[in-house]
Amino acid sequence: MVTLIGGMVYTGKAQEKLTLQQALSTALQNNYDIKLVNNDVLIAKNNVNAGNAGILPRLDASFSEGGSRQNTTRTQSNGNEQTLTGVRNTNMSYGLALGWTIFDGLQMFTNYERLKELQKSGEVNAKATILSTISAVVNAYYTVMKEQQLVVARDSALDVSQLRLRIANNKLSIGRGSKLDVLTATVDYNTDTSAYLQELNLLKTAKTSLNQVMARDLNLDFKVDTSIVIDAKLDYTALSGQMEQLNPELQNAFISKKIAELNLKQVKGQRYPVVAVNSGYEFQRSSSPTGFNTQQRANGLTYGLTASLNIFNGFLQRQNERNAKIQINSAELSLDKTRQDISAQLISAYQNYLTSLELLNVEQRNVELAKQSLDITLEKYRLGSIAPLELREAQRNSIDAVSRYVEAQYQAKLTEVNLKEISGTLNIQ
Repeated sequence: MVTLIGGMVYTGKAQEKLTLQQALSTALQNNYDIKLVNNDVLIAKNNVNAGNAGILPRLDASFSEGGSRQNTTRTQSNGNEQTLTGVRNTNMSYGLALGWTIFDGLQMFTNYERLKELQKSGEVNAKATILSTISAVVNAYYTVMKEQQLVVARDSALDVSQLRLRIANNKLSIGRGSKLDVLTATVDYNTDTSAYLQELNLLKTAKTSLNQVMARDLNLDFKVDTSIVIDAKLDYTALSGQMEQLNPELQNAFISKKIAELNLKQVKGQRYPVVAVNSGYEFQRSSSPTGFNTQQRANGLTYGLTASLNIFNGFLQRQNERNAKIQINSAELSLDKTRQDISAQLISAYQNYLTSLELLNVEQRNVELAKQSLDITLEKYRLGSIAPLELREAQRNSIDAVSRYVEAQYQAKLTEVNLKEISGTLNIQ
């Protein structure tokens, strides 16, 4: 398609059709933030094991070998001296040592629960990142759609201005018009051309932003759907209930409270004795020509039981327990604050949603009325029964009505997406 714009030639070529579903799928596969947070989830999942919690025994192997070469002078009780030169001593040992803490006030099991809660926190953070990415893609996609519709509206306005200029030139050529009408029509045509080019630039910028969110080639060109489907049946009560269960921020606040409670339990576990068993096998060999025994070997099993109990540590135990209780209180306060903040966001977003739906209905009627008015005015202008100023006014009213309607559609969709993001129900369907 080749379009002549104010002496310039604009060439359009076939573009790929990008659906919202395709944009979301591409973003979820390519987005860097999602990849990074998924790595964090994998690390947290790997950390959840009995060994990391301290439940399993530990088995260590050891080996050592060494020696010395010395010059030794010995004085015996009868006064005789004996000098030995280059005496070589050697020693070698190896073995296995097993250690297992069998009781520590249940701290190891509490630590295991804490690791599982940290994994849940990582999964919630991943969900939050996915929701944020979906929201960003939807916003960027509908921004492209909005600009695409505005380009079409500006193009239609440009057609009207072009028709008006042609009529003014025709009237002037047959002696029924004036040079002033032609000049005025030309100025208005150039003004509409400028607005059209600016809208094209905004469309290209919006496409670049969408490509960036999808983490793909920023120079890829495409076109999107031309209609916005808005869910006009969202219910506040249902959204509020879903928010309590699904909102990532609230879920993380719950998990933080649970971790604080586990921390107190772990601190209290330090009041109890720590009991461990140990066992092993060891082999030793040594040689010393100057000793009573020139060579010695030993091997065998070792075993034992150890127990320790903290009786007094400068009141640190009591201090740590008090601090852990304060941390629980802080976590509860943080949970209450998070719930209130998110509830306030939901209330505001729902009110914006209702207002946007009302505005959308009003602007839709305005578009129909403005289009009828422009059609009637344009026909009268063709017949010469009205002045060019009246046509220009009707043209402005039409483009303004279309712009407001497109913006109302866009805002209504954004408020719907925002509500679903807050409630944790935003998905790629």
